[in-house]
Amino acid sequence: MLISIVAPCYNEEDVIGSFHDQVQKVAEELLPLGHDMEFVYVDDGSRDRTLDVLQRLSGLDPRVRYISFSRNFGKEAALIAGLRHARGDAVIVMDADLQHPPELIRRMVDLHEQGYDQVIARRTRTGDRLTRTLTARLYYRIVNRLVDVELVDGVGDFRLLSRRVTDAVLELTEYNRFSKGLFAWVGFPSTTLDYENAAREAGHSSWSLRSLLNYGIDGLLSFNNRPLRAALHLGMALLVCAMSYTAWIVGAALINGVQTPGYVTIITAVTGLAGVQMIMLGVIGEYTGRIYYEVKRRPHFLVKATNVDRAKDLVP
Repeated sequence: MLISIVAPCYNEEDVIGSFHDQVQKVAEELLPLGHDMEFVYVDDGSRDRTLDVLQRLSGLDPRVRYISFSRNFGKEAALIAGLRHARGDAVIVMDADLQHPPELIRRMVDLHEQGYDQVIARRTRTGDRLTRTLTARLYYRIVNRLVDVELVDGVGDFRLLSRRVTDAVLELTEYNRFSKGLFAWVGFPSTTLDYENAAREAGHSSWSLRSLLNYGIDGLLSFNNRPLRAALHLGMALLVCAMSYTAWIVGAALINGVQTPGYVTIITAVTGLAGVQMIMLGVIGEYTGRIYYEVKRRPHFLVKATNVDRAKDLVP
């Protein structure tokens, strides 16, 4: 069985060599068991020497294939590029910063041979700050009440995909991608294994607070239209409140006469309703923007350099 390792890379020159050495060791362990391996590295427009390192690795190891983007298109684009190029009977998606332990690969392959199409690695939150753990749990509890698929806390892109799952994911051609949700949406028999959180061996994470927030919003909006329905319900509720308040004001005026209206009440109502309107417009705008990007049908990525024999296979 051929196993493809798909590893997106962004500014990983300090760690990519160590990562390749470790996955090579796993490949040597699997070879006597009848499993061969290829390594698909996707350079997502790195600003350091990541491409130079990948070119050097490809010269030393013929199993190394790399794709380098013309600029940074994001991890979702890097994932779809790697999956399109992976030729294996099973594909393992993992980060190149060694936060996804390569020693789990053999356990994943064993579980795949037991009949599972997806073997999903779930990260424990050992060592995380309490605030981050509580925030993540709250996020997943809220999101799972809204989206049409189940998202599990600690589950990311680190997983093994069978060939039929890989082909199914590649059939989903939307521009706005949320891979964690897509993997859950396609289904097929799955199992989960836990692993302890690991620190980066070198370099710095490219995930800022803003990036995590945007990623969370993508997860919320990518698989349902319930925020739009919630905006409608909220508008109806505000209309009922406004009508009730109007009836109360008219009744009070008929009974007690016209009194001087309260300045604080007016300002509070105006600013509060304006804020709700802006939120609802923002929700509508998010969905409209996604439609805008979908109808333009732009490619997910552009390739600057690659050692792929048939570059036409990578045309998005």
